[in-house]
Amino acid sequence: MLHRRHFTLDQANGLVPVINDLMLGLRAAHAELLSGGLDGELSLLAESTGGAWPGRERAEAAVTVSLAFESLEELDVLVRDVERGIVDFPTLMDGREVYLCWHVGEPVIGHWHEIESGYAGRRPLDREARRSF
Repeated sequence: MLHRRHFTLDQANGLVPVINDLMLGLRAAHAELLSGGLDGELSLLAESTGGAWPGRERAEAAVTVSLAFESLEELDVLVRDVERGIVDFPTLMDGREVYLCWHVGEPVIGHWHEIESGYAGRRPLDREARRSF
């Protein structure tokens, strides 16, 4: 097994509101950092200012990103794509490890995929699949 924690569908859906809030904050902060040319700007500032941080907004965004990732890691979920807001929940389906797959904007988890297939291999949680979790 790849993961130490496995979620039931009910457990994962119970976390969706918390994860949605974390992902919305993470996406906004990530966009703030990217909009300022994070890597290039920081490199230039490091040469001229001894590494001073380029403004309060960017510093707050960096802290938000760090804290959001820390919180998501503590929940044992996997952030697959920050910009699209894709999160996977490890679960067991008929004794094998798979992922329940959710993204920002979905009210509940409605898809799953094999570990190797990723988002492109998402399948709907139809009645038969729901009985497997």
